[in-house]
Amino acid sequence: MEALSCHDDRDPWMAAMRRGDFAAAWAISDAVVAEHRARGEPCWHWPRHLQYVWTGEPLAGRRVLVRCYHGLGDTLQFIRFAAPLRRIAAHVTVWVQPALAQLVAGAPGVDAVLPLHDGTPEVDYDVDIEIMELAHALRVTPEGLGPVPYLAAPRPASLPDGGPHDNATRRVGFVWRAGGWNPDRSVPTPLMARLFVRLARAGITPLVLQRGLPDDERRTLAADDIGSDDVIETAARMAGLDLVVSVDTMAAHLAGALGRPCITLLSQESDWRWMRHRTDTPWYPTMRLVRVPPGGGWTDALATLEAMLMRPVGTSPTSQQ
Repeated sequence: MEALSCHDDRDPWMAAMRRGDFAAAWAISDAVVAEHRARGEPCWHWPRHLQYVWTGEPLAGRRVLVRCYHGLGDTLQFIRFAAPLRRIAAHVTVWVQPALAQLVAGAPGVDAVLPLHDGTPEVDYDVDIEIMELAHALRVTPEGLGPVPYLAAPRPASLPDGGPHDNATRRVGFVWRAGGWNPDRSVPTPLMARLFVRLARAGITPLVLQRGLPDDERRTLAADDIGSDDVIETAARMAGLDLVVSVDTMAAHLAGALGRPCITLLSQESDWRWMRHRTDTPWYPTMRLVRVPPGGGWTDALATLEAMLMRPVGTSPTSQQ
């Protein structure tokens, strides 16, 4: 059978989520869980991000272990469900990627965190569930995704001024490259370099949150580098910005979970969680989506972004107009 990508509407579950029909997606998930339970086939030898964990056991009144087997962005997006989980569970432990442990420890509903590793968790529990299975188990709806922010930065970080910073200027942090597993999500650096020049001429201060740039690309950018490999420090720096602009990667979810104004740039074949044709998202009320238009490219999306950033002072670039 041909493998289906994360944006392929031939998958009925993904198609349901992309049109915002969570109830239809959960009905499909119910059938999948029932099949797994009936077959009793172990999956612990599979790659962790492909493993199913929850087999339909009740969560109410139980000690629940939440396993974070997907990416950092997935954990940041779905940790919001620790709060409704804790309202029914006796105790919630999150086995989380070490880079996120401090941030997740402060999330509502989390009683304890353990750093994820290759072995087995050193904790007693009654039932376990993968973090991305929580939405199904709790039967969430697009209207019931919970309040934002649900994560908090420890403090705003001190940032480069880039000249006088007052109500007439904006400081905007940029992330334009996603993980190597899906290069279509990334914007070419030369396009960003030209955008930064135009923004600076308009009195907007572009700042680089992007990590992992080759030195030759970094030297082409007329912008200060404020990026950090530490997620807590990145959160603090986001707290000091007027706006975060990111492609579909961990930084977008971090900004959204912190309740920071954010614009997320999406390729034509965007992930199921961003639905279809929307410029907003129920997952993050402070986020707006800028999509590559059909038949277009990143140049078109950046033109839309630039127009949003050039709105008059006092008008939020993320406001719906």
